[in-house]
Amino acid sequence: MFEFRKYQLDIATKGVEIIRAFGLLYLSMEVRTGKTLTAMLIAEEYGAAKVLFCTKKKAIGSIMADYTAAGFNFALTATNYESIHKVEDVASYDLIICDEAHCLGAFPKPSVRTEELKKIVRDRPVIFLSGTPTPESWSQIYHQFYISMRSPFQERNFYQWAKQYTKPKKRYFYNREMPDYSVAIIPMIREKCDHLFISFTQSEAGFTELVDEEIMIVKMAQQTYDLIDKLNKDKVIVGKDGDQVIADTASKLMQKIHQMFSGTVIVDNLEKAFKIFDLSKVAAIRSRFIGQKIAIFYKFVAEGHALRDAFGTRIVETPEEFNQGGVDTIYISQVQSGREGINLSTADALVMYNIDFSAVSYWQSRARMQSKDRTRAAKVYWVMAADGIEHKIYERVMNKKDYTLAHFKKDFGISYTDG
Repeated sequence: MFEFRKYQLDIATKGVEIIRAFGLLYLSMEVRTGKTLTAMLIAEEYGAAKVLFCTKKKAIGSIMADYTAAGFNFALTATNYESIHKVEDVASYDLIICDEAHCLGAFPKPSVRTEELKKIVRDRPVIFLSGTPTPESWSQIYHQFYISMRSPFQERNFYQWAKQYTKPKKRYFYNREMPDYSVAIIPMIREKCDHLFISFTQSEAGFTELVDEEIMIVKMAQQTYDLIDKLNKDKVIVGKDGDQVIADTASKLMQKIHQMFSGTVIVDNLEKAFKIFDLSKVAAIRSRFIGQKIAIFYKFVAEGHALRDAFGTRIVETPEEFNQGGVDTIYISQVQSGREGINLSTADALVMYNIDFSAVSYWQSRARMQSKDRTRAAKVYWVMAADGIEHKIYERVMNKKDYTLAHFKKDFGISYTDG
């Protein structure tokens, strides 16, 4: 028989009270503490008959496995956010769960997924799930609650809301002045919505084996450094076959250099074409992790192709296959899709082939191996080019700040501007 942890039972009891009173509940539980099962337990105890679970595509398999294992009585439909518009018979759902709810918080305008979800939710009860409800700014909270007619904020749109709950300032993008609403008045916001939140940490859950990070420095081929120097100097590289790599703005240069330090690059004069020109990182991973069960996260599509070419039949397609697999099993995923909602707790190590500019990506990716029942350290290896850009990004995101164009210009002495 499936057994819930005591803290899940306690949170469920409190959660049912909140959702019955207000129609909304926000489970701000840190990654790997079991918020998915806790949310479904709340749905069960609330008395829901049919539940819609909105999540990321790669998380659907594990959600359905948890649902089946727990033997809940309600009917469950799990869908990814990109397919919300395809959901049928929406009137039949009496409770909706929004996984990784922070992805609904774009501002100042709502995202397409937020608008689509708003059409379904209306006044139905909602459980929001996220370990990081407002990862960049508390201004991200407005459009999460916006999907519900029961939102604690009665302002009709973000701009009306921002007049009261933010301190607008100006910023410049491509030499254009734009309003910046990211400076939120947090005490005022929390006064309005704190009663809907239940927060819970890994420490409270009894985690003893936390993440142990290690940086692997890889000397790339000299060609890589020469190409990056040329691009930085000339803003264009033309290959012998006519292929062109163009960096005519500072933002393009940042993207190109970031990718090239890991051995691949987008070719600009060919549609959807890329070059893999340096496999030094792949070789380092193969050498370091012989006979180990590893998951590898990459950033750029070309890096995924390089990894698939190198590891071939050892690669499995889903987290579920990976966790059931034996020694030598490998799971690879682009960091943007793999950082949320999947469980890789059986891995010997998580290997980060490249690093994302986002602090959210850093904190969520490194937690994929964590589990309360894990008895060994969750080892995360960051593979970085010697004298590359990755370590500069790492220093920024580990302090919960994104790596931006301004940081790139300062780090690499870039003087020219976009536009």
